[in-house]
Amino acid sequence: MKQILESVITHLVDNKDQVSIEEQIDGENITYKVTVAQEDMGRVIGKQGRVAKAIRTLMRSLGSKDKKRITIEFVG
Repeated sequence: MKQILESVITHLVDNKDQVSIEEQIDGENITYKVTVAQEDMGRVIGKQGRVAKAIRTLMRSLGSKDKKRITIEFVG
């Protein structure tokens, strides 16, 4: 799942080399901390958070297949 998230994020940003994703697994809960360049943060979040919400929805639906609870945090 981390590879899918990384693929989605890197296609959104200009500075692909500054994308890093930290994965924390705690039983059935998985937390991803996504770090991008400051100038790319607006692209990842989108207007009124729509892009971020779409990314979270996509990852939650993928996680539900494996009975995992996915949380995504965007860090600047």
